[in-house]
Amino acid sequence: MTPEQKETFLKNHPAVAQKFAQNHPDAEQRLAATQEAGAGVSDPGHPRVNEVNGRETNQQNRIAQGESSGKLTPQQQAQLQRSGNRIQKQEGNDLAKNDGHLTAAEKARLNREENRRSRHIYDDKHE
Repeated sequence: MTPEQKETFLKNHPAVAQKFAQNHPDAEQRLAATQEAGAGVSDPGHPRVNEVNGRETNQQNRIAQGESSGKLTPQQQAQLQRSGNRIQKQEGNDLAKNDGHLTAAEKARLNREENRRSRHIYDDKHE
């Protein structure tokens, strides 16, 4: 989750942010002082998060390559970006629920969504 996405999320869900801060003050301080989760961000203590973020980075690179080669239309690129933003938002929600960790079930769900997005990228680039 980028800092901009975090700010948007907190503005749209103030009750969630407040409840998290009340229930997990130590985690709230750590999250405020560390880099945001998201594509390209790695944390050696969180292999599940790293796996999901690595896939996000790879897919962002595939979309950028498709755009630069002309194989993706602006509409296709916008749709793929929206799906990536939705996945990152879900990841941020999952991280907030679990003190910055992903459960195995959450990682599996995010991977299924990334698999679906990957197929869409391939299909769009090879139409």
